[in-house]
Amino acid sequence: MPSRRPPRRSAGGTVAGVVGGLAALGVLGALVMALFTGNEGGTTRAGGQAPPNVSRETATASRLYTTGTLDPGGCRLPRIGPSAESMRRFMDVLSDCMDRTWTRQFGKAELPFAPPRRVFWEQPGRSPCGTYPTQGASAFYCPANNTMYVGLRHIVETSGGESLANFAVFARVIAHEYGHHVQDRSGILLYGQREMEQARDALSRAETSRRLELQAQCLAGAFLAAERATLPLTRAQYQAMILDVRGRGDERNPPEERDHGSGRAYAGWVVQGFRGQTAGRGLAVCNTWTAAPATVS
Repeated sequence: MPSRRPPRRSAGGTVAGVVGGLAALGVLGALVMALFTGNEGGTTRAGGQAPPNVSRETATASRLYTTGTLDPGGCRLPRIGPSAESMRRFMDVLSDCMDRTWTRQFGKAELPFAPPRRVFWEQPGRSPCGTYPTQGASAFYCPANNTMYVGLRHIVETSGGESLANFAVFARVIAHEYGHHVQDRSGILLYGQREMEQARDALSRAETSRRLELQAQCLAGAFLAAERATLPLTRAQYQAMILDVRGRGDERNPPEERDHGSGRAYAGWVVQGFRGQTAGRGLAVCNTWTAAPATVS
């Protein structure tokens, strides 16, 4: 068995400009004001929608938690070949599937929803949340323009030499980024940001960040479970995905920089979402906001 890669949290997905690293907190306030304030001083979000009213209940008692399991949409993913265009097709098909799935789920909750934009890039570029690529990073979600950014080649490079045949490893990254968009549309992301701004210390900020990131992991697991029959997500694919995620923990970092979660938690919340779907418990199992601190370590 080849040796596993060192932890690469950014390949697991971040929310750039919000929880994409606690070192960026110095510019956080100005960025967030830009995200949620229009040019004329109004309170419009990117995409023209009014921001939701957020309180602790926005995260702890979201209506999404009451919507049950995700409805399978019969998503069939194409094989990934060595070309960037092959990876682009894979990502587009997967994203189309998630657009349909999450639109239906928000409808169950009677919440408005618009799918995220996508930038699947080959060449360096700039987003409202910063330039890309950055060292070790392959994917991020930018709430300033509701866009997922994924590097077509970088997603492979940061996987530590993962075989392209193990498509679930790459699908999980995209599903995680989409999970951040789900948080954004439901108001959870804004709640988390405000909690980080108001945190009493770096350890509290890091814990809030972990609750955001681990919830995105759980939402990814729920989606992949919903589509497991037609992807198809075999036992071998599932095991490759979990092994990959298990190696992406941040437990080696100083406590105040542990903003994504240990390998055990990072994999465990994918499993939590997956099992919640297969057991019929739905998205209620993805409520990281009421989970004990030890489970989001």
